[in-house]
Amino acid sequence: MQDGVVSAAAHHALEVDEVLAQAVRDTGAHIGAVYLLADDGQVLLMETETGLPAQIVKPWTRVRVSAGVPVSGSVRERRLIWVPDYQELACRFPATAIALPYPFAAAATPIESNGDVWGSLILMWPPSHPPELAPHERDTIDHATRRLGDLMRQAARDGHPPRAGDEPRVLTPAWAGVPDVHHALAAAGYLDRLRDGCVGLDLEGRLTFVSARTADLLGGDLARKLGEPLWEAAAWLKDPLFEDRCRAAAVSQEPTSCAVRGPAGRPLHISLHPDPSGISLHITEAAADRSARRQDAPGADNVGLPRADVFYNLLHLAATLSRALNVQEIVGMVADHVMPVFDVGALAIMVAEGGRLKVVGSHGYDPGVLERIDRLPLTSVAPAQHVLRTGDPAFFSDVDELRRMYPGAEARDGMAAWAFLPLRTTDTVAGACVLAFDEPYPFTDETRASLVAMAGLIAQALDRALLYDTKDRLAHTLQTSLLPRRLPEIDGLDVAARYVPATRGVGIGGDFYDLIRLSDTKAAAIIGDVQGHNVTAAALMGQVRTAIHAYAAAGASPGNVLKLTNRLLMDLDPDLFTSCLLIYFDLRLRTLWAASAGHPPPLLRPPGQPAEVIDVPAGILLGVQGDAEYPTVQVPFPPGAVLALYTDGLVETPGVDLGQAIGELAEHFGRAAGEPVHELSDTLLNHAPHTSQRADDIALLLVEHRAPPG
Repeated sequence: MQDGVVSAAAHHALEVDEVLAQAVRDTGAHIGAVYLLADDGQVLLMETETGLPAQIVKPWTRVRVSAGVPVSGSVRERRLIWVPDYQELACRFPATAIALPYPFAAAATPIESNGDVWGSLILMWPPSHPPELAPHERDTIDHATRRLGDLMRQAARDGHPPRAGDEPRVLTPAWAGVPDVHHALAAAGYLDRLRDGCVGLDLEGRLTFVSARTADLLGGDLARKLGEPLWEAAAWLKDPLFEDRCRAAAVSQEPTSCAVRGPAGRPLHISLHPDPSGISLHITEAAADRSARRQDAPGADNVGLPRADVFYNLLHLAATLSRALNVQEIVGMVADHVMPVFDVGALAIMVAEGGRLKVVGSHGYDPGVLERIDRLPLTSVAPAQHVLRTGDPAFFSDVDELRRMYPGAEARDGMAAWAFLPLRTTDTVAGACVLAFDEPYPFTDETRASLVAMAGLIAQALDRALLYDTKDRLAHTLQTSLLPRRLPEIDGLDVAARYVPATRGVGIGGDFYDLIRLSDTKAAAIIGDVQGHNVTAAALMGQVRTAIHAYAAAGASPGNVLKLTNRLLMDLDPDLFTSCLLIYFDLRLRTLWAASAGHPPPLLRPPGQPAEVIDVPAGILLGVQGDAEYPTVQVPFPPGAVLALYTDGLVETPGVDLGQAIGELAEHFGRAAGEPVHELSDTLLNHAPHTSQRADDIALLLVEHRAPPG
């Protein structure tokens, strides 16, 4: 790269940094960052930031424009996104609230020029910020984004379009003033004379100052470790709770504290006092009895603050819920990851349906309780109905609080406290989640925000699950309607058919079967498998089954039926292939004829003999080659013989040779001699591979040539 280009890029970066620093300074924000669009506008990369430790910044340096975070929302919607507090963040951006569970206010604004969006500017304030942006703050933000937009446009004109580096630049907050040497020495002497410990940390948690008393309290010669992170200089402080308090202080800029035990078991109390340049720690010895209480309840000075493990559990819940396919799975996941953390006694998930409340899932509730509230009108004056109508959460710490809000209300579920949480999606309130507690529960602001954030995650999962359920029901209804409701009764034949769908979540399949009466002594059996697991496969299955039925009824031989059906599929051009096995029976001649289009071979068990695999030439799959031929084989089918037709889901197992699997099925089939065909179908299905996620459906058709009486 030429020196002039390097100089221009460096000058551009310097100007961007100056705009960010001035915006932070003039608005009173303590955190700020500039993001630039990349990857064809699909990703935002952090270009420069100030006020945040690297450990917090790293997960946010690259965010999708489609992600549920304020900077992405500002770019998508091309407007300022204002988040006045953590509860609002939890409602609108639950994933962000879970990953950054600290109180703050934030404003994200797109960086634009002449209609082009270049990125986003985000500023953050302590939670003490008023609920609305002041006019001068809006003006400052508007000026900053216009200036940034002009810089981006100018850089592009100059031939070096703005691109974020591999890592964001970090601006160090300016010192308010540098004290003279005498003042600094006097301050250090003052702190050394105190019985308490005093530690200075920069934004990254590195030691910048250690008083003399600190070494006695924390152990080790910390004064010799200036510049090292505190939790490395004093390794026993590498504790999630203490690190979480440091993060909370840096993000919220509010004092906080925690109780710890020193290296010798000495109870200590650490107060954290932040400003934009770092954190000051004040360390005191705590009374043994009070410290013991704190050890049982970490961070007890912050009354009601959820434990650090709350956030880890919610993060786990977020990842887990992404895999949920139905409401019961969602309920189970919430029960596993939320109820123990918040000491929840029971939960229920409700939706609005036909103007009434419908309970779609629950855990811990007596069925009788649910029966009393299920199907109540949405117009009823009750908390759940109010949440569904308004989308606002409701918290009741005890029965008295419930009655104050809803006079005459009774705790019919026998619980003592409740949280009614809206399950809000982008466009609507999808439902409500009710958490009930066995004892009165103090819902602090932090706890409420955490629960609302959790509800946002549940809402997204519920929306997906309800949509999946609807599609799944429609697809399976289509598939079921295309399979024969019952098979015809044919003198001389005993028939049993079974269909087992694939594991939920894999999709519907295209397995099919049929039995056709051709005359009083003749019949045809069909089994097949359309490629794919979707509605298209199910619909094609119906077309193939209908075509085979029509050609067979018209008198075509098995090979010709498959040939004609193949030509039809080539004309339809469905982009899906179909395997099929077609067998004609002539009971008077005691013979069968079979033709195959790439389907697993049938099994025949003659009376008094072992089962065998019929060697039917496997023709080309239907829908692959227009001029394909399908040879027909003739095999004796005496009275007492049983024929098994099946799809590959009955025999296929990853890593197992298909021929070996079919041979094992034939042996299993042979050992079940004497079983009626309906019992035999269960016997053969029990031989199928058993896994928690079965990737293919199974169709099975058994045909027995019933021996004449006497």
